[in-house]
Amino acid sequence: MSQLDQVKIVDLPKITDPRGNLTFIEGGDHTPFDIQRVYYLYDVPGGAERGGHAHKGLQQLIIAMSGSFDVVLNDGSTKQRFHLKRSYFGLYVPTMLWRELDNFSSGAVCMVLASNKYDEEDYYRNYNDYLQALKN
Repeated sequence: MSQLDQVKIVDLPKITDPRGNLTFIEGGDHTPFDIQRVYYLYDVPGGAERGGHAHKGLQQLIIAMSGSFDVVLNDGSTKQRFHLKRSYFGLYVPTMLWRELDNFSSGAVCMVLASNKYDEEDYYRNYNDYLQALKN
């Protein structure tokens, strides 16, 4: 079974109101993990790519807060592209998937909810190292 089989779009609560809509996220309810860290990407230049790594133990929920972008997930043999463009949908990304983010629209904001605090030891930043780890 591939880790790609665990990837899913999470439909977040959307409370509609003529004064403006509201969406909320509760760790453990809307994510299969407790949220330990939140970060966001913004002012990404046109044509730029982000990501280019995999995590050993970190799980994430990736959300397009504004604008749109693509998330390309790779399990070492298969790639799958997800286009995110709504702030009430999140992409759940489990451990051990190589990820790249590209195709950012102007003004896009990407928010990431993470299961752990930052730990450089959790990263595979070299694709060949990642592929070797999958074989072990």
